[in-house]
Amino acid sequence: MTELIETRTLTKIYGDGEQVRALDGVDITIRQGEMVTVMGPSGSGKSTLLNMLGGLDLPSSGQVLIDGQDLAEVRSLDRFRAQTVGFVFQLHNLLPTLTARENVEVPMRGQPIRRRARRTRSKELLDLVGLGDRMAHLPSQLSGGQRQRVAVARALANEPQLILADEPTGSLDTTAGDEIMELLVELNRSQGATIIVVTHDRRVARATERILTMRDGKITDDHTVADPLTEDLHELGQSRLGKSLLSGNVEELGPLRQALARNGHFTPEAERLVEILRDLA
Repeated sequence: MTELIETRTLTKIYGDGEQVRALDGVDITIRQGEMVTVMGPSGSGKSTLLNMLGGLDLPSSGQVLIDGQDLAEVRSLDRFRAQTVGFVFQLHNLLPTLTARENVEVPMRGQPIRRRARRTRSKELLDLVGLGDRMAHLPSQLSGGQRQRVAVARALANEPQLILADEPTGSLDTTAGDEIMELLVELNRSQGATIIVVTHDRRVARATERILTMRDGKITDDHTVADPLTEDLHELGQSRLGKSLLSGNVEELGPLRQALARNGHFTPEAERLVEILRDLA
């Protein structure tokens, strides 16, 4: 697969007085057709990174290249976003007075697409996301999950190379959230769309192929999603307990100290667990 996204020492600083370094020298490469999750605590830089990749904000320094093109050299970022990127946000941002079909057609109105073609395209997309029988419904007549499906269809309106989803399941219950992620996974497989999902939910992240973890504006971990057991072990390695095990600090094991250590040293079983965690690091 060819590279679609590359960032080079990407840095974003907010504030004139007490500055906040939201991104701090981020280097990533994402290939065409990949489905990637960005995870991390609040304030880690996840959404800032997504905004940079979508051309919604400009870096303080460094570069964002989409399909080899430096966004700093793009003459019209509005045109770039309309033609290259589809956005899905936590709040669907549907226009309340427009039907599902009309909402899907909104991104196409600024493009050289005839009305009949817009109508055909919007119907195809709503059929694709399972809402072909809800085309004439207003957002208020749809469930939260259905509104987010309309938002996904709208993101696909101009056949973008890249879909950026910022907490797309954050406002949904577990069942609706799972359905949205299943839909995005299917779109990735069937349409070949490159999808980047920002989430704080590890269950959501496991639905993708690759997980980037951020902290304090930096990428602290980048790994390919493996089988469920390996993912559990990888998550353990990232936790406070895992870091205590990897550092060899018996004193930080708390209530597990008696089970994992004898006379100030790890048990053979704990030592084996540490070896496994080191292999996954």
